[in-house]
Amino acid sequence: MTRRATIPETVTLHVPFRLVKRGGRKEMRLPDGAAQPRRTDNTLVKGLARAFRWKRLLESGEFATVAELAEREGIAPSFLSRSLRMTLLAPNIVEAILDGRQPADLTLETLRQPAPAQWQEQMSWLHRNRKVS
Repeated sequence: MTRRATIPETVTLHVPFRLVKRGGRKEMRLPDGAAQPRRTDNTLVKGLARAFRWKRLLESGEFATVAELAEREGIAPSFLSRSLRMTLLAPNIVEAILDGRQPADLTLETLRQPAPAQWQEQMSWLHRNRKVS
């Protein structure tokens, strides 16, 4: 008969992380260099979807102006105009957001800022302008 080692009643595990607020909720952020799980940010995806939907409504002629569409949606025309900027993002940026590969601290407010027209310049612009928590 072999003797088993005694099992301690308490095990302490140290996991370095910090809590950050993101879109009104708290999120756990692992330290730099730690493998971050891929997670689609529903706020960013919904923002992109709305922007592309609004663009489609304007291009189809269903609404003649941004102001007319904004009134129908119950939002400010300036907000709608800023949101439409997201439809000008490079396809690889849009795909990264849809796949959950965007920078962890990327916000909708960053995406609504004026971005370079050249798609090649947009990724470095994103990294310079994202909001760090």
